[in-house]
Amino acid sequence: MRKKVFWIGLACALALAVAWFWPGNGRGDGDGGNARSGRGRHGASEAPPAVTVATAQRGEIDVVLSALGTVTARNTTVVKARVSGQLQRIAFQEGQRVKAGDLLAEIDPRPFQAQLDQAAGQLARDRALLANAKIDLARYRDLLAKNSIARQQVDTQAALVKQYEGAVQTDQGSAENARLQLSFTRITAPIDGRLGLRRVDTGNMVSASDADGIVTITQTQPIAVVFSVPAGHLSAVLQGMREHETLPVEAWDQDNKNRLAAGKLLSVDNQIDTATGTVRLKAEFTNADEALFPNQFVNIRLNVSTRRDVVLIPAAAVLQGQQGDFAYIVDAADKTVSVRRLKIGVRTNETVSVDEGLTAGETVVVEGVDRLRDGAKITLIAAHAASGADRPSESAATPATHATRKKGRPSADAPESAKNATQNTSGNPPKNAAENAPATAAGNSPDSVPKRTSGAAAVPGRPDRPGGLERARSGGSAAGSRE
Repeated sequence: MRKKVFWIGLACALALAVAWFWPGNGRGDGDGGNARSGRGRHGASEAPPAVTVATAQRGEIDVVLSALGTVTARNTTVVKARVSGQLQRIAFQEGQRVKAGDLLAEIDPRPFQAQLDQAAGQLARDRALLANAKIDLARYRDLLAKNSIARQQVDTQAALVKQYEGAVQTDQGSAENARLQLSFTRITAPIDGRLGLRRVDTGNMVSASDADGIVTITQTQPIAVVFSVPAGHLSAVLQGMREHETLPVEAWDQDNKNRLAAGKLLSVDNQIDTATGTVRLKAEFTNADEALFPNQFVNIRLNVSTRRDVVLIPAAAVLQGQQGDFAYIVDAADKTVSVRRLKIGVRTNETVSVDEGLTAGETVVVEGVDRLRDGAKITLIAAHAASGADRPSESAATPATHATRKKGRPSADAPESAKNATQNTSGNPPKNAAENAPATAAGNSPDSVPKRTSGAAAVPGRPDRPGGLERARSGGSAAGSRE
């Protein structure tokens, strides 16, 4: 009986299986049907990938050096008392702007007034003695002319006159010194600038030996920024200074989002720091709105030169392979792409200049390169305006890192070069693959995707990158046409 039940159950299971997988079943027309019809993931053919393109155009691009700088006051003065005494009055407000000569504080002047009066009295006495001695000398000389007096007496009187003249001169010096000491009881601002916090209160004894002084004045209009660039860029900086009267400099905040001030390059140091291989530069800013503060860290952008009439394309269109930089060039006639090696000039986050390999008017693929290969069919869905077609606004410009790129680059000579353009020489994906590589298609690993060459934002506050982060802002346009 048990065997009979077993065989009946087995027969029912087989019948259900046959009915489920029968070709006429509606389920079989789903995924399985797609597989047999060639429309599935592993089918014989797929629709051409959709891409975004841009047209290379001619324009101008600025070559800019980026560096980390320190804001330095043009002049910094610690205001100290020049005489010892009791601080009688504070005549300033903390943080106030002052002009040279403005009264800041007063020391009790009475002791110094007494010294001046004493010196003046001594001077008056010696002047009177001198005047009397001169009268006697004149009388003695008249008597000597009449042979009524000995010459020795005349000579003695002449010496006495000279003695009184020396005493009067000494008294005059003492009086002037006393008057000067009295003037020092009025402490005034030596330079124009902004006051800091006061360091002593009224009633305290002050002296010239006090290290902290009374207050510090910093001259912030104009103000300077000191920064360093690699010695390799020194020739470009000097060449720019020879060709132009001044080189423009911009100061940006630490996040490189807001421009704080615009100024000019003031000077270059006379020697290279052998420890860091950098050279120090100083820029000057008017700082009318006081956006720059002494000892503040800022990101500096030094415009070294401008390259004009160059071919510009979006930075996202440039990929890297074993043979160097390349891009996918679109053949508008048959809607196919081809791999072409490029020689890149100036790089930015958004735009690059092409020295060789591309002419104005040619179309490059900007987005959708993940599934492309040499000779692949494509579908044009939109046009892409090259970043920086117009000069960026001052508040939106972002510096780029120096062109330090991965070495693994595909060959543009072989048809399969684009497909293999994914691997570095080490065989490892880039550290910032999420930022530098396009999104992978289904079934592709990050190591099978060509690497983009657009620069990443410079990291503010990196002392190990004191400068030389080449950046550029495009001044032309590279906008493509919508298909």
